[in-house]
Amino acid sequence: MAIKKATIQQQVAEALAQANPADRPLVTIQAVAGPSVWLMSMLGLIGQLFLTYYFVTVTEQAVVIHKADRLTNRPNEIVYALPPAQVAGAIGDIRRNTLWSSFRFRLPGQAQPTRMNVHRQWRDEMDHLLTLLTGTNPAPGAPGAAVPGPRV
Repeated sequence: MAIKKATIQQQVAEALAQANPADRPLVTIQAVAGPSVWLMSMLGLIGQLFLTYYFVTVTEQAVVIHKADRLTNRPNEIVYALPPAQVAGAIGDIRRNTLWSSFRFRLPGQAQPTRMNVHRQWRDEMDHLLTLLTGTNPAPGAPGAAVPGPRV
């Protein structure tokens, strides 16, 4: 089971190289999609059923979203490969908090935006990813402050 961030990033890069050898990852984050991670943790195993684990990667050519395997924490199949221009308008409601930050991501085919929860260990990468995709840097805001933007 991959726990170290560098190991996870390497595994995602290898999975991307298998899918498209000409593409190179710029930044990768691990995100937990679903309701509040805190609330789902309180519900135990039942709460975990409501969460989906993803790796979101910005590459030179696309934004690639892998599903993460729950047992091994390795990238599974590619769920979405989107052009960066399409993603820019699909991200909003960025919130930086002490332990879990979040942003809303309107995924193709979904009626409502998906809440992507990002752990503190991935915050620098989240800031970089959001800067690349939206052109705004969420880092200057104080922890817990919402970054202005459309609620998608």
